[in-house]
Amino acid sequence: MQPRNMSMSGVVDLAAVKQAQEAKAKAEQARAQAARQGGTGAVSPADLVIDVDEAGFGSEVLQRSTEVPVVIDFWAEWCEPCKQLSPVLERLAVEYNGRFLLAKIDVDANQMLMQQFGVQGIPAVFAVVAGQALPLFQGAAGEAQIRQTLDQLVQVGEERFGLTGLVVDPEAEPGAERPAAPERPAGPHDAALDAAVQAMDAGDLGGAVQAYKNVLAEEPGNTEAKLGLAQAELLQRVQDADPQKVRQEAADKPGDAQAQIAAADLDLVGGHVEDAFGRLIDTVRVTAGDDRDAVRLRLLELFEVVGADDPRVTAARRALARALF
Repeated sequence: MQPRNMSMSGVVDLAAVKQAQEAKAKAEQARAQAARQGGTGAVSPADLVIDVDEAGFGSEVLQRSTEVPVVIDFWAEWCEPCKQLSPVLERLAVEYNGRFLLAKIDVDANQMLMQQFGVQGIPAVFAVVAGQALPLFQGAAGEAQIRQTLDQLVQVGEERFGLTGLVVDPEAEPGAERPAAPERPAGPHDAALDAAVQAMDAGDLGGAVQAYKNVLAEEPGNTEAKLGLAQAELLQRVQDADPQKVRQEAADKPGDAQAQIAAADLDLVGGHVEDAFGRLIDTVRVTAGDDRDAVRLRLLELFEVVGADDPRVTAARRALARALF
């Protein structure tokens, strides 16, 4: 089993987002329950580092990623740099006290997972947050860089997906089964949002767009509907595009706003988030009037698709401000 967004495309996995939006309430309930019951439901520090194989990936990584960011350490016994990096990650997993879970995957025994994540060399470190996979770094890294990356990961998990982490109790028995958190009551628009996701999965992008618009008409601030609408409209724009023709036109017309907008859409769907943002920011610099406004507005739409708290969006917003002013 693998995340639906295993392509690392940067496009939001809507089912995972919906599930993740409930994680904060569930995690907080678990923390409160643990406090009331003297630590019942908490995990041992030893449970913050786990060995994962292909059979257990779904339950031990994907399912857990709706509670806490899961950092994946791809390693092998023969890999000397891995022997330097892994102990650092294990120590930090305990130090961060449940803010992330470390999953160790032996690439020699789990070739399929290595291929699914597109691992080209080890050590390689990825994360799965609310079912969405993303690369962190590959090769040797200093502890300061690792801490900075983990801090950003934890921040995104908390602010964007509501993941408050695991409750850790030094007195808890390692491997003890944790009670399930109480189910969150269904929201007023859950049925409509589920129908929109199903339409997306079935390729009915028009139906998904309309379903999300219906939700937003009643609740303009609904985060999931905003994300879903941005993604559905993006996919709708590129579904009939000829990638080779679009990219050739963009190469031939570097100052053409519509050519660059079309190419940026393909960049984002293909997982080249920074390329999409950079292309449009460069186009803002060389256009004016209505063309510049069109490029700027499309860039803001793509920010919505990736998510306002994504570090790449933050950096691109600063670059856009410099290009405009």
